[in-house]
Amino acid sequence: FPSFGPERRGAPVLAFDRISSKQPIRVRAEVTEPDVVVVLDPGLLRIVNVTSGLKGKGVLIINTTRPLQDIESEFGSKWRLAIVDATKIARELLGVPIVNTTMLGALLRATGVVKLESLFEPLKHRFDRLAERNINAMKRAYEETAVKE
Repeated sequence: FPSFGPERRGAPVLAFDRISSKQPIRVRAEVTEPDVVVVLDPGLLRIVNVTSGLKGKGVLIINTTRPLQDIESEFGSKWRLAIVDATKIARELLGVPIVNTTMLGALLRATGVVKLESLFEPLKHRFDRLAERNINAMKRAYEETAVKE
């Protein structure tokens, strides 16, 4: 679920997701101490403290063209870092720089929270005629995500 202030289009938006294999999650509150942070827009790195509240040994996943060494220099080794150029992948495979599904592949690679294949059917259901392109973008991001333990 999203969280944003009174700003107009183009302002940073926070979105929260809770994942559990044990029981249904009924809490819909903001996540203040996340285990994982996914940054879809690399421009946010200049204006938002993306690691605010991120737990020690948490995972920071960034859509960026910068090399992993640069990201590690900026953020240190407190967190597990993962990078992918999701914008490039989305442009090439989807024709638009919309990176949501592409970054899902990076999330799966960096965390292993669910198996990549387990999302194929839900994506087919959600995207219908665009499903194959979205699945391919997710797979490619999964393959191209660089992870620093």
